[in-house]
Amino acid sequence: MVKIAAILASARRPFPSIEIVPPLKGMTKGELLDSVRPFMEFKPPYINVTNHRDECVYVPQPDGRFVCRTVRSRVSCTAVCAAIQSAFDTEVVPHVICAGTTADRIEAELQDLAFLGISNVMALRGDSLVGEKRFTPEPGGYRYASELVSAVRAYGKNTGYDFCIGVGGYPEKHFEAANPEEDLANLKRKVDAGADYIITQMFFDNAVFYRFRDRCRAAGITVPVIPGLKPLSTARQLELLPQTFSIDIPQELSAEIRAHAGDRAACYEIGRRWCEAQCRDLLRHGVPAVHFYTMGRQDNVISLLQTCF
Repeated sequence: MVKIAAILASARRPFPSIEIVPPLKGMTKGELLDSVRPFMEFKPPYINVTNHRDECVYVPQPDGRFVCRTVRSRVSCTAVCAAIQSAFDTEVVPHVICAGTTADRIEAELQDLAFLGISNVMALRGDSLVGEKRFTPEPGGYRYASELVSAVRAYGKNTGYDFCIGVGGYPEKHFEAANPEEDLANLKRKVDAGADYIITQMFFDNAVFYRFRDRCRAAGITVPVIPGLKPLSTARQLELLPQTFSIDIPQELSAEIRAHAGDRAACYEIGRRWCEAQCRDLLRHGVPAVHFYTMGRQDNVISLLQTCF
């Protein structure tokens, strides 16, 4: 039961961490652990597990009305964390989100995590519903991640079980923020509320990360800032990633991917090599760790761990 802040403070050299998505329902515990096992060779001190709000499906009724039914398509984040923690010598970092839940349900979630001996969380707002122009919290829920961080800290004060809290940062600005200055002010509110470290959204130009880190320090944000990376793997991601995450992809990378758009293997290797160059440069510039978004893919991230760590 080691806190991520302590791992960062005591690490003698940079290390990798990974982030996985809970599997779709139907996967067994053994299959999940088999998918995680290849990463264990590289001894990641912790594994992040994403959290997803339940989906709402409207089912037509005989009288013409529609009834909302909650549908959960994935295994819960807490269950995945418990499975990993029981099998491997690594910390788990469940994502706790504001989206689709209430303050009371979040407190119950924290109680479950404390019962399991999990002492680290990522506090995130979460995504809007499909079709929503702006994020709408549940009645009795939190609107901002900073409110969630404060609630997790308050839980620690009330129970004596104090979580280490990570939060997300956006080197290219969160798409809802009016400008970079406003976005940075939002990040500082999360840190001032009690966040212990920051993991950034993915980026494909290291200069963007270095500027962001410098701006954080100038704003008085002193907690560790960990870069988050994801290797491109398909030509389709040139459209999907900017749309989904509101990020830029450098012209040099996009041109090379488009030139090989019909060759899936070539695109996969181009994305892997670009991410490897990013990782090596970040390590030369003294980052404390590098966080890899696997998003259900293993091979390219494992290759990066083999070549960079």
